[in-house]
Amino acid sequence: MGRAHEVRAASMAKTAAMKSKLYSRFGKELYIAAKSGVPDPDMNLALKRKIQEAKSNQVPADVIKRAIDKAKGGSDESYDEARYEGFGPGASTVIVDCLTDNTNRSFTNVKTAFNKSHGAKLANAGAVSFNYDNVGLFVFPYEDEEAMLDALIEAEVDVQDLSVEDGIMTVQTAFTDFGKAQDAIEKVVGEVEFEVCETTMLPNEYVELTDPEEIEAFQRLMDLLNEVDDVNKVYTNVKSS
Repeated sequence: MGRAHEVRAASMAKTAAMKSKLYSRFGKELYIAAKSGVPDPDMNLALKRKIQEAKSNQVPADVIKRAIDKAKGGSDESYDEARYEGFGPGASTVIVDCLTDNTNRSFTNVKTAFNKSHGAKLANAGAVSFNYDNVGLFVFPYEDEEAMLDALIEAEVDVQDLSVEDGIMTVQTAFTDFGKAQDAIEKVVGEVEFEVCETTMLPNEYVELTDPEEIEAFQRLMDLLNEVDDVNKVYTNVKSS
């Protein structure tokens, strides 16, 4: 099946400069998961899975511990989800997910990032996301496609894509089946070390920017968005090099 390389590259394109942003994102998500139930992964499945996702993204143990300890300490911080969509340079599209305690601030900061990037503009809700799929995505070392597909089907997982490249398996599932898929994969593989284990938005089609000015403007937009503290995830249809 399909576009494994593009999916992996898009999901795993993380630079050293983005590490602190990644840690901040998981700090918020872990805190929310811990606050949503008991702050103990043995008794809170959502927290357990979020910890596994954090580990697959090389989030340090002390970052994970701090977020859970913060929830245990009774912090009353709360975050709202906000999504913004827009068009970037060339044929690029962008979806920005925020976790914020001030939606007016997050909107203003995201809008400013678009305004400062040549050829970029915010759009109405749905203008971009209709061309993306909300999916569960797993990337891990394993080669037996038939065994994995059988296990996922037995677990009643809606498998949208499954492929193997250089000994690495990529599994794409329906968003709602993320938990069931993770359980099924772990049952088959055992102590699996995920390269990617997350819910994400994937475009139906990727584009490649070739004009140097468009490439520069797109990178500026990505850099500005990543500087916004409230921005949690950024999805785009631009193919990673």
